[in-house]
Amino acid sequence: MKETDFLIIGAGIIGLTLAHELKKKFPLKKIIILEKESDVALHGSGRNSGVLHAGFYYTANSMKARFTRDGNSEMVAYCEKKGLAVNKCRKVVVATSEEELPPLFELERRGIANGVQIKIIDEKELAEIDPNAKTYKHALYSPTTSTVDPVEICNSLKKELIDQDIEFYFNCPYLNNLKSNAIRTGHGVFEANKIINAAGLYADKIGRDFGFCMNYVIVPFKGIYLKFKGGKPVSTNIYPVPDLKNPFLGVHFTITVDGTVKIGPTAIPAFWRENYQGLTNFKFGEFIQIILKEADLFLRNAFGFRRLALQEMKKYNKKYLVGLAARLVKSLDPTGFQEWSRPGIRAQLLNYKTRELVQDFIVEGDSQSVHVLNAVSPAFTGSFPFSRWVVRNYIEKVI
Repeated sequence: MKETDFLIIGAGIIGLTLAHELKKKFPLKKIIILEKESDVALHGSGRNSGVLHAGFYYTANSMKARFTRDGNSEMVAYCEKKGLAVNKCRKVVVATSEEELPPLFELERRGIANGVQIKIIDEKELAEIDPNAKTYKHALYSPTTSTVDPVEICNSLKKELIDQDIEFYFNCPYLNNLKSNAIRTGHGVFEANKIINAAGLYADKIGRDFGFCMNYVIVPFKGIYLKFKGGKPVSTNIYPVPDLKNPFLGVHFTITVDGTVKIGPTAIPAFWRENYQGLTNFKFGEFIQIILKEADLFLRNAFGFRRLALQEMKKYNKKYLVGLAARLVKSLDPTGFQEWSRPGIRAQLLNYKTRELVQDFIVEGDSQSVHVLNAVSPAFTGSFPFSRWVVRNYIEKVI
């Protein structure tokens, strides 16, 4: 049996920033991080778009709003301090019709309420930012949106934590809960004063082992981008006006930290939690559970799932995906899109009693364990302030 003060399950961005914050608050306490893979950030944290969002999509009373706003500047500062790459490429949200103007102005209202640097611009101002961007009358300009390399950031945090004597156990999957403060893993039994579940796609399953997450289940959505080769069709990130009822932002242009332009992502319902390609990581039990849940959502058309699923499946067709992106620009060479990016899976929490996707962060816990159940986009952007909030509210207050 291995004993520690804090035991973190999961070495994604949330697990790493939680350890970073715990070390600052409790410098003499022992911290162990468990990870079922061979290194950090091999799932959602290392497969996301790399966009540091500004924080204008979310209602002002949400955790996402304040953590994204604060996390944007804090993550940029961290990268600059550590000498990590940042592309301050900015962002515009463009409209395609008169009907999209009211939600566009709603995004401006939310951004102002959230204290985000944001403004509505006209077509002339848009052309000065990106000559190829196209909009109907107005667009929304975000000067603080940037892109980073998520894997580079996670590796930097790993090195920093190791230097502070935080122990990592890789290839160490969680197996089951033995009691409130002890778990069985691939490396034997670990006992801790506080167990912190930051397991991403498996956070709901682990949470239920501890008596939490009783109203929720993770429904995985697969995201893929299509890369552009042979030029640079846009000079800033260009996004459509989103459907504010759902947490997905629609097909858009992203300029990565190395200058690569890509379009996407998809939000295709996945059939098991790590359903990246083919039958990789296939688990029959997960497949049955998730396919039954998705069938129920499809038949009931909960939160418009039927329409969403059918539309998203079309995005496997390159021509269709490029066509969606082409609506946001004046000209686009479709032959430049040849290479798919590495797929990622969004660990989206569903409230199965209301059959609604959970929009905000969800954390549950008690004096012995804490469970980060919903930390989807923009969790990478907001990871530093979010982790401080978790430590303050679920650890400091109960120690």
